Amino acid sequence: MATRTTTSSNDGPRIAHLRELLTRANHAYYADAAPFMTDAEFDAHLEELVQLEAAHPELADPNSPTQRVGGSALEGEFETRAHRVAMKSIDNTYALADFRAWYARCAGQLGNDDALFAEPPALWADPKVDGLAISLRYEQGELVEALTRGDGERGDLVTANVRAIRAVPLKLRAIKGATLPAVLEVRGEIFMPIKEFERLNAERELHGEELFANARNSCVGTLKNKDPQIVASRRLSFVAHGRGEGEGLPRLSAHSEFVAYLKELGIPVSPLGARHALVDGAVAAIESFESSRNTLGCAVDGMVVRIDRFDLQDRLGMTAKSPRWAIAYKYPAEQGETTLLEVEWQVGKGGTITPRAKMEPLKLAGSVVQHATLHNIEEILRRDLRVGDRVVVEKAGEIIPQVVRAVLEKRTGGETPIEPPTVCPKCASAVEREGPKLYCGNPTCPARFRERLKWFVGRDQMNIDGLGDDLVDALVDAGLVGGFADLFRLDAEAVARALAKGESGLATVAKKGPGKRATSIVEGAAIAAKERGLARVLAGLGIKHVGTSAAKTLARRYRTADELLAATELDLAELADFGEITARSVAAWLASPQARELFSALALVGVDLVSREPKAVEAGSNVFAGRTFVLTGTLAELGRPEATAMLERLGAKVAGSVSKKTSVVVAGSDAGSKLTKAQELGVEIWDESRLQAELAAAQPL
Repeated sequence: MATRTTTSSNDGPRIAHLRELLTRANHAYYADAAPFMTDAEFDAHLEELVQLEAAHPELADPNSPTQRVGGSALEGEFETRAHRVAMKSIDNTYALADFRAWYARCAGQLGNDDALFAEPPALWADPKVDGLAISLRYEQGELVEALTRGDGERGDLVTANVRAIRAVPLKLRAIKGATLPAVLEVRGEIFMPIKEFERLNAERELHGEELFANARNSCVGTLKNKDPQIVASRRLSFVAHGRGEGEGLPRLSAHSEFVAYLKELGIPVSPLGARHALVDGAVAAIESFESSRNTLGCAVDGMVVRIDRFDLQDRLGMTAKSPRWAIAYKYPAEQGETTLLEVEWQVGKGGTITPRAKMEPLKLAGSVVQHATLHNIEEILRRDLRVGDRVVVEKAGEIIPQVVRAVLEKRTGGETPIEPPTVCPKCASAVEREGPKLYCGNPTCPARFRERLKWFVGRDQMNIDGLGDDLVDALVDAGLVGGFADLFRLDAEAVARALAKGESGLATVAKKGPGKRATSIVEGAAIAAKERGLARVLAGLGIKHVGTSAAKTLARRYRTADELLAATELDLAELADFGEITARSVAAWLASPQARELFSALALVGVDLVSREPKAVEAGSNVFAGRTFVLTGTLAELGRPEATAMLERLGAKVAGSVSKKTSVVVAGSDAGSKLTKAQELGVEIWDESRLQAELAAAQPL
């Protein structure tokens, strides 16, 4: 498809058409399992829509397919909110006899009242997807809120992240002859497809990073990430399985009817869910599904079975923790025995060195496995694992198997104890240990460099426009970037060639014109990024324990890189919010040859290593200096970024969460759990007008 580069009077209808087409494509793929366009076609249409919307900001629509990812990464903790209807957990059973006993209890409690039913209560059974429970709230058909289960009463507000998941409709599909419900809360599971999990782990293995243990853990970690861009890149999916609050819904008498209704609205439901009139039918479904569950595209660890009729569910009621009318049958873990051949030590992007077991190939849960995570050195010692051991490996809903134990009775005496490395396996730098974790302290370690580079060029660090993850990989693979300083001496023609030779994921970049793209990248690095200042450089280098806040603290105290390099551990320990561990870690890095070489290389290419942060303000010199502030809710006049900058210029620290160390909480409109916690702890609370008055009084004349 040709890229549209000019505007016309037909752009409005074209924008509307593309929005409707892409929304239908998402529904067809995720809700109906009947895709009608390829991924490449979807991406081409989406790119056209992006360009048209950029040319017509007056036609902006928050529910456009282009608006799934928006805004900057979240700072601080997720806000928590109360569930209007509690999200109870479901009791488990691992034996069919216990499952039948559960059904008998339900039938017995309901009794034989012909007014209730003339035959045994029917059941609904569907696969138990192993992911993260979520509650989606739609009002007038539009997604307005997404909450994790949390403790069942309150959950984390993750709406921005869930909007980035294409399987979740932003707007419900209209049903002919019916109005959309005023309120519909849909409970379901966010999960990571197995293909996506394997893709991510293949990339992590290539880069020497610690592998994700299983699809569920990587899904949870992804959804709890503070950056919706990362969530979008991980390609999570969603399936609905329950209900919360509802208003304006049609009369539905059973869960089977509710599932059919959700499908009509365009909400994904399991195609394997089925109604069973008798308990024997549900038992047969459980037994037959066990042999095929490993062929599905997601991790499934059982089946959830519930009484189908809502009136019978209401009569059965709840316990303190679980509904009496539902149960989860979980399949027993599949185990096998193999030999532990060696332990491979991998270096992650944060410098974490983690062990991975290499084993004789073993067929387990429908696939051949040869590797397993070993977590950390303390787990190895606790289980007394040795190279050469016969080991029991388990795979229960886990995509990567777990080493359960060594078979001690089969030891021959020739097994070798596992020792942690003393030097990094990639760069030979000394290994540091903190509790069970091992670290490579060298930020220029080749195994860490690629991911560190992606962080360095990011929005909140050097903010080099146009340098996404794929483009960073292309530059490194082409040999154009081997160190941070190389970013600032790039040649546009060489970059264009690297982009044109990139992998298939870069094909669209090449079609759009790699020369123009390359020029933009080079100019972004050579001009704007060089002038970010010392704090942004420090935040981007990946120094252990140094994030954005710590980098600003350093840059307020030390105005140049040379001043910082002269700082001692005692000097650093005196800084606000710098504890003993952070001071020791930063001092050790500053004293390393790598630190001096890195600053020297950056200075040589013209990167500004002078602080642009306001100088540190003495505590007590104004009402802000030396105190910790937390902003919550919406600040109508100032906005959070502006308020944060003003507070920091006056010597305050702006934190993301409320604790006993918090001095003041500034509460805007719609303030949530942070305000509640401040009230519980007796923390001083200001509104926005008080903040503005204090800021005005503290500003120098």
